[in-house]
Amino acid sequence: MADIVHGATGAQGSPILSALTSAGRTAIAAVRHPEAVPDGIVTRQVDLASVASLASAYKGADGVFVHLPMGAPEAAAAQARAVVEAVAQARPGRVVISTSGQIVNQPDSPLQATADSPIMTLIDGVTGSGVPTAVVAPRLYLENLLLPVVLDPARQEGVLRYPLPASFPVSWSSHLDVADVVVSLLTDASPTTGTVGVGHRPGLTGPDLATAFSSHLGREVRFEDITPEAFGELITPLFGPAAAPVVELYQALNAQDGNTIAEDSSAQELLGLRPRPIEQWLEDLAIS
Repeated sequence: MADIVHGATGAQGSPILSALTSAGRTAIAAVRHPEAVPDGIVTRQVDLASVASLASAYKGADGVFVHLPMGAPEAAAAQARAVVEAVAQARPGRVVISTSGQIVNQPDSPLQATADSPIMTLIDGVTGSGVPTAVVAPRLYLENLLLPVVLDPARQEGVLRYPLPASFPVSWSSHLDVADVVVSLLTDASPTTGTVGVGHRPGLTGPDLATAFSSHLGREVRFEDITPEAFGELITPLFGPAAAPVVELYQALNAQDGNTIAEDSSAQELLGLRPRPIEQWLEDLAIS
């Protein structure tokens, strides 16, 4: 049982590679530079913009996990088209796509990805190939809270600062939660297709997060909302120009009432999988 994992050395793909291996699968890291991958990991060299290299990797695979890397929209669109064509040619057993937080199944939402966006090009094209396809749809990653500008003040000052209103509910999930869902989708005997939302329901607020951090860190932590612009000033030294779209995302989120997944399409409902409690996630990552 061999599964191809894109982004296998990154924050999202690495836990998936590990979880598949633990489940007894042959997990193959699809990477551009195999020489940069740690020893012990099976690799396959691919170019995400090359249909030929992708189709060669996908041929005979039981499953493929793919997400579009961050970058220029033009590059992402070309990569999406290449994956679609490669899947159509190679016809792996099934495909699991991660939205990486983009909203793809709420057409009435102003944050819904547009029909011509790279992520929708990928989803619609792969689904249209006839290969069984599932779409993993997290919202905000808990790992965002591990940025030094967020975690350090929680540790040192007892203040968890984030650019959302305190009462704003979010279906937070971790990369570990996403990995659990992806592995289930790749290994279940009867493939689940369509969109599967990943995250806490009915959603966690800022004070909910602060309570979990208080419990784990052994000190009182309170939540403090800051503006997206102030958050941008904090992360610009870390992200450089990439901070601008982050600020724009949180500006858009602040205009909404929440960012939560629907119950009927959730992993809880479809797969019986619940995200880790925040305290457990912090413990699993040995955050101190």
